[in-house]
Amino acid sequence: MLIAIMGVSCSPNSSPDSEISKINFPDDNAGLTLPDGFKAVKVADSLGAARHLTVAENGDIYVALRQEQNGGGIVALRDTDEDGKADQKEYFGDHSGTGIGLHNGYLYASSTTKVYRYEMPEDSLVPSAEPEVIVEGFPEQNSHAAKSFTFDSSGNIYVNVGAPSNSCQEEDRVTESPGQDPCPLLERHAGIWQFSASTPGQTQQEDGVRYATGLRNVVGLDWNYAVNSLYVTQHGRDQLYQNWPKYYTKKESAELPAETLYRVSEGDNFGWPYSYYDQRKDSIMLAPEYGGNGQKTLAGTKYEGQFERPATAFPGHWAPNALEFYTADQFPEKYQNGAFIAFHGSWNRAPLPQQGYNVVFVPFENDSALTQYEKFATGFPGTENPQPGSAEHRPTGLAVGPDGSLYVTDDSRGTVWRIAYTEE
Repeated sequence: MLIAIMGVSCSPNSSPDSEISKINFPDDNAGLTLPDGFKAVKVADSLGAARHLTVAENGDIYVALRQEQNGGGIVALRDTDEDGKADQKEYFGDHSGTGIGLHNGYLYASSTTKVYRYEMPEDSLVPSAEPEVIVEGFPEQNSHAAKSFTFDSSGNIYVNVGAPSNSCQEEDRVTESPGQDPCPLLERHAGIWQFSASTPGQTQQEDGVRYATGLRNVVGLDWNYAVNSLYVTQHGRDQLYQNWPKYYTKKESAELPAETLYRVSEGDNFGWPYSYYDQRKDSIMLAPEYGGNGQKTLAGTKYEGQFERPATAFPGHWAPNALEFYTADQFPEKYQNGAFIAFHGSWNRAPLPQQGYNVVFVPFENDSALTQYEKFATGFPGTENPQPGSAEHRPTGLAVGPDGSLYVTDDSRGTVWRIAYTEE
């Protein structure tokens, strides 16, 4: 008997461990370095610029592409012989983007201005009908345009709308150009908007609820069902030295500001563009565009007490592109209910080495993120010191499969990896 879940099928007699035991993991873990006991296999490569992904209950994989490839903006993958590698590949969809997810029998995907959903026929790898538009009317923008999203358990979808700006200066990325006060971009950008996940034809302006604000760009976001709360990872601002050389050294600009993991409640404000988080000082700092000098915190300013602190902070410019809570039990107990974050890697850490290009694990304890994190998967760039634009692979998407495997995408060479615990 087959059980239909989310519009696809899975066998109740198949064991996750028995499925994993069939995989012929290569000795080099497909180029990745992992903790002891973990193995990786390359599911597929050369797919196109692979962004986020989602995995159905029967193991089918859906990957959003940054640009259309082979006539489609989404690629569907199926492993028919259970060897861990996709042997069936189909492209579909006349839109491309970053966000993708399965929810209540539908496959959702986003372009830079819309969120769509496809009804998924049982046992079908690809949808048979055209998608319907769930949300549209997001502003056109040339940067930070990815509309990544996640769902809660109450029928809502949460969509990132990034800021098309570095720090809301009067002249973007120009030396000593002051910040616009108030920043007009906050009206429709730099936050998370909440919508109904099931109502077609919504628009940002008429139907969206601005759930949280002050977030420069959130490519990674996930609902933590253990605590019933949204979590997001923010891309911090750039060019502190280039725009404010009288306050910051090149080295400080390479290290600051922190990339941040936040717990998000409705109405929260996270401070962009007026502030940034300095992980060295463990303080929210006043941005130089608004009177800061690298030393001033928010104490005594009109912003004091208004902005939320991060749950965990990471080195500057690592570029967190995906966040995934581990809700399965295939991995050892310490990983359960913790968070994996995929870092795309830096482009502007000179004179320090470029960093990121990894997947890290953040443990949770008593429903709170711990400040100490560990690198979980490395080796993506193919060299210890990649130059900007030269990394072989750049991690972008994360998903947990029905057997508890962790899947990772990269948007440089269109690769999908599957990571499992084997105890060997």
